[in-house]
Amino acid sequence: MDNVWVRPRKDAKPRLTLDRIVAEALALLDEEGVGKLTMRHLAERLDTGSTTLYWHVRTKEDVLDLALDAVFGEVPLPADRDDWRTAARDLMRGWRAALLRHPWSATILDRPLMGPNALDRTEFLYRTLSGAGLDGPRAAYSLSNYVMGSVIMQVTWQRRDGLDAGAFLRERAARYPALAEHGLGHDWDATFDTGLAYLLHGMAHETGHP
Repeated sequence: MDNVWVRPRKDAKPRLTLDRIVAEALALLDEEGVGKLTMRHLAERLDTGSTTLYWHVRTKEDVLDLALDAVFGEVPLPADRDDWRTAARDLMRGWRAALLRHPWSATILDRPLMGPNALDRTEFLYRTLSGAGLDGPRAAYSLSNYVMGSVIMQVTWQRRDGLDAGAFLRERAARYPALAEHGLGHDWDATFDTGLAYLLHGMAHETGHP
């Protein structure tokens, strides 16, 4: 007997929402990189048509803006806000960690960061630094550039599969003695923290409370 009560039911497709689009875009970017993101490919992964997708986002650039802001949403706002240096340090560490979890994000940081997650964290950083007596925008600019530069360098360097920089420099020790001695391979986390400490220490001197 074939009727509605005994016939196997097909699961309905989950409703397409902006949150679903962003989540799938993040997964696509993490797995395949920015070069593989197209509206058609994203629609296929969402099991929908491109026309339906265009109801929510108009262009690939929209998708990238939304995905990048979702990465910023993974950055926790510091719990300890009494010590400006601790708060700034924790925020910068969190930002770096989020970018490194999504290495593709380092390649699109040249776009305006105007999403709510990015703006909330920038607002927090401005207020924190200004409250310490610093020029908030300029100090924030210095810290942000440091984070972005360090992430871009790490992501780029780690993609150089098979390159033995240490051996390359040791063979050229006569020309590059300091580099041959210390090398380019290092603990990325420790190097980042040391540089960040230098910046914050210098800023503390500006406030008169080193």
